[in-house]
Amino acid sequence: MTHLQFNLDLEVLKESVMNSDIDAVIKSAVVLVLNEVMEKERNDYLRVSPYERSEDRRDYRNGYYERELILNIGRITLKVPRTRNGEFSTSVFEKYARCDQALVISMLEMVINGVSTRKVTQIVEQLCGEAVSKSFVSSLTEKLDPIVKGWANRPLNTRYYPYLFVDAMYIKVREHHKVVSKAVYIATAITEKNTREILGLSVDHEEDYECWSRFLQQLKSRGLQSPQLVISDAHKGLQKAIQREFVGTCWQRCNVHFKRNIFNKLPKKDSTDVRMMVKRIFEAITIEDIRIFKDELISQFGNNSKYEKALAILEDGFEDTIQYMNYPEKIRPHIRSTNSLERLNQEVRRRERVIRIFPNTQSAFRLIGAILMEYQESIYAKRKSLMH
Repeated sequence: MTHLQFNLDLEVLKESVMNSDIDAVIKSAVVLVLNEVMEKERNDYLRVSPYERSEDRRDYRNGYYERELILNIGRITLKVPRTRNGEFSTSVFEKYARCDQALVISMLEMVINGVSTRKVTQIVEQLCGEAVSKSFVSSLTEKLDPIVKGWANRPLNTRYYPYLFVDAMYIKVREHHKVVSKAVYIATAITEKNTREILGLSVDHEEDYECWSRFLQQLKSRGLQSPQLVISDAHKGLQKAIQREFVGTCWQRCNVHFKRNIFNKLPKKDSTDVRMMVKRIFEAITIEDIRIFKDELISQFGNNSKYEKALAILEDGFEDTIQYMNYPEKIRPHIRSTNSLERLNQEVRRRERVIRIFPNTQSAFRLIGAILMEYQESIYAKRKSLMH
């Protein structure tokens, strides 16, 4: 059967909402594409194309019904295909509405709480075509919140995750009439089959030992077994929490963060050779070479006071930063840093900037959870396409 390939750049379309009137042609194009996607989904479900005869036929076509969908380009009406037995269900509404609804809800809550700007109010009117009321917000959140919460609390005991990545980022939230910073905790992992998965999300007051312990305990309560290796930055509270919650698990200090910490302590002038030797250490293929290159660096520059602080950092964090060398060579490039999680954080930040200040903690959890769900589904889709 024919495969449809298309990209909906919703950020570009949203920009057109903010800066100009919505072009009817754009809406029509999106409607045509999504209608065609749903038609293909029904064909795939039935296992036959229109007017085709086949013994593999699962059911019969039964016309269409209209359903509205709110996207960043505004409200559109789609023709949803039906089947006679009523068991066919399209993925379009779940796939494209969830993250956008989370964004809409956050904006609506800003308006209701009186913290919106004129532009936000205009965007809300364009997005929703509805009067902004608490009942309207409630009707949206009642549908979306259980989906996000269900995903965030799903069991983790169905498979083993040998490599766990954890990190925190900060957002701004309005609380008791004040704007405060809150920490967003995110955990991802690599499975035994070397596939990536987003495991958990939490929003807490700050990044400290107690908060990290709560987050790791939450993952364990959902069935997460102690991983072989946890990869993170060198936050003291996080290190302590890992030792307490995952007894016997090794800790890998993020290679990228570690080198950055060393370079920040080097003088800007006359440090080219030292920087090159630091890079050479972590580009080595064997753990023996890593140790040899490190000893050569210390031997050559250890008595130079200009490099004292940088080399002290190297000595102190060296062993924690080369733990990845104890694992199979193929997996090493993927577990020596938190780069994959950093990219995920950037995707969250890209959407979070639209809001800037969340109206409440639940709004932050809802939007970030929906973004993570969308990101995970894109990973699954990419993996599935590669298999075929």
